[in-house]
Amino acid sequence: MIFGNLARTRLSMRQATLRRLASTSAQNLTEKLVQRFAVGLPEGKAIRAGDYVSIRPSHCMSHDNTWPVALKFMGLGATKIKDNRQVVYTLDHDVQNKTEKNLEKYTNIEKFAKKHGVDFYPAGSGIGHQIMVEQGYAFPYNLTVASDSHSNMYGGVGCLGTPIVRTDAASIWATGQTWWQIPPVAKVELVGTMPEGVSGKDVIVALCGMFNNDEVLNHAIEFVGSELAKISVDERLTIANMTTEWGALSGLFPVDETLISWYTNRILRLGPNHARVNNQSLDNVRNNIVKADEGATYAKHLTLDLSTLSPYVSGPNSVKVSNSLTTLAKQNIPVHKAYLVSCTNSRLSDIEAAAAVVKGKKVFPGVEFYIAPASTNVLADAKASGAWKDLLEAGGIPLPAGCGPCIGLGAGLLKDGEVGISATNRNFKGRMGSKDAKAYLASPAVVAASAVLGRIGSPAEVEGKSLPESDQIKYTITIPELNAADAAAAADASAAAAASAGSVLEGFPASITGELVLCDADNINTDGIYPGKYTYQDDVPREKMAEVCMENYDAEFGQKTGAGDIIISGFNFGTGSSREQAATAILARDMKLVVAGSFGNIFSRNSINNALLTLEIPALINMLREKYAASEPELTRRTGWFLTWDVPTATVTVRHGREGEVVLTQKVGELGQNLQEIIVKGGLEGWVKAQL
Repeated sequence: MIFGNLARTRLSMRQATLRRLASTSAQNLTEKLVQRFAVGLPEGKAIRAGDYVSIRPSHCMSHDNTWPVALKFMGLGATKIKDNRQVVYTLDHDVQNKTEKNLEKYTNIEKFAKKHGVDFYPAGSGIGHQIMVEQGYAFPYNLTVASDSHSNMYGGVGCLGTPIVRTDAASIWATGQTWWQIPPVAKVELVGTMPEGVSGKDVIVALCGMFNNDEVLNHAIEFVGSELAKISVDERLTIANMTTEWGALSGLFPVDETLISWYTNRILRLGPNHARVNNQSLDNVRNNIVKADEGATYAKHLTLDLSTLSPYVSGPNSVKVSNSLTTLAKQNIPVHKAYLVSCTNSRLSDIEAAAAVVKGKKVFPGVEFYIAPASTNVLADAKASGAWKDLLEAGGIPLPAGCGPCIGLGAGLLKDGEVGISATNRNFKGRMGSKDAKAYLASPAVVAASAVLGRIGSPAEVEGKSLPESDQIKYTITIPELNAADAAAAADASAAAAASAGSVLEGFPASITGELVLCDADNINTDGIYPGKYTYQDDVPREKMAEVCMENYDAEFGQKTGAGDIIISGFNFGTGSSREQAATAILARDMKLVVAGSFGNIFSRNSINNALLTLEIPALINMLREKYAASEPELTRRTGWFLTWDVPTATVTVRHGREGEVVLTQKVGELGQNLQEIIVKGGLEGWVKAQL
């Protein structure tokens, strides 16, 4: 088992706590599904949150990043894909790009797929996540991964979907498996029924806005509730898709009659002989329903009363900021561009909802309203229903099935000073164009209404009616408290880990020292670290990566920092997409260590896989924020504090000046030899290559 040694590394207080909490024999749904796809487990081993396991996923999807993964795969010395039925390629991100370079990349991917017998969906077929659902690669009770952060979406059809990174994908191609640490699992209970005019997009926008203090950061989510049957599969897909923006690693809905009925209709559409979606596969699901055990452990229990919702809008430029549509509509916020695109909200029901608003109307003068289907199948259905025609006659600007402006590629990007409202999933500053633009997220109906009104507004206003009432949203969160025995067990595990931290592998530094450079913000995302416009350029030189590193966060970052500096930032650093360049761009600046209050999980995974070291030290960022509380704000600030990480003793010391007064001494988690070996080998790619 390639990843067996890795599974025993990095026992932390958090893991000890998770294991203590999960000491019963009961398993939640996430643990049960991972149990099915784990390999090399000791006999009788029941998987728990916190465990590192080797997994063999049902399927692994990559998109425009397939060619970089292929280069990694070939660089490993691999010549044959372990299981070509496991792997799927979909071209969707930069489909508007007709340059010779991009077309050559697409051709290379197609040839590679044919050589290895991999299922391949060319540019224009649709967005990869939509194809994975339509074609049954994401199917109830599967574990399906993708080298894209929005693979959470598969949870909408009862499939455990979670993102991986490019190096993981190459490892799966070569070996059929990768590693995963099972995250803490949060139960999210949706109670009540959505009022008329409220959609799944409003549900997830409200969740992101109400629980906006990282309550589910790096958690797996299981949605429950007595009224879930009333939430359509399309809406479930939207909600699950945007659990990524909420900070979660998966968003799993249960299998119920609503889903079974949806698949029954899919079989009628696909025919009885489809390889994955057929009567036999559906009967197997129907006759073997999997549920969480009574008494299963959850790290948190959140509730949201759907009956108290009204249409909600996210932004500007953050999903953690949300307001009722009624509130924003009264502010007369002009809209320059509107977008009905993306894997989040471009299915048939979304297109029909938008078309119902604009039918017989015209897009407001000066507003550009971009529309794109999630797939060619969706487009055919929308044409057949007449919804696509209604959008075009209202002035919609059609784009090919693909990601396009959602990822900041192709036509229709936001310019300086513009305001956009979008049915997409992500509104980070600079993602959809200029970093000096403002982006809001809303449901398809609200986006369409705003396009017609020329400002953020309601479908009711388009019809000359009054704005919907906005009530106080009702929500709760319950977090189990550790008792004395739990705390003692966690402390013992932490002490044991520190006591065993004495060994340093040859080639790994015994200590790391550098000046702390403060990037004083929470939720610095991957677009801020490495601009999206470079993400799918496969030949960006190291020097250019170093130059553009952090430019979307701070244009002066490059001038203020140098080799050997240590970035210190706030909480949830590296949230966002699965792009590995967020880690490698920092390495390109010859920075070997990043410290933060906490990290986005995908960034942490990319860091390990690419040999960038990270430390979570919440106390340190809090000290620096207190130190500069009265100072003029600076996005990037040299602190004059020097951090030294002594690896053998697992101790961090921070001094005022290189040899000055000690301001902080703190134990940190053990960096075990197995993780050291990955770093010494230059990352997971080198480590796997050595194993092969």
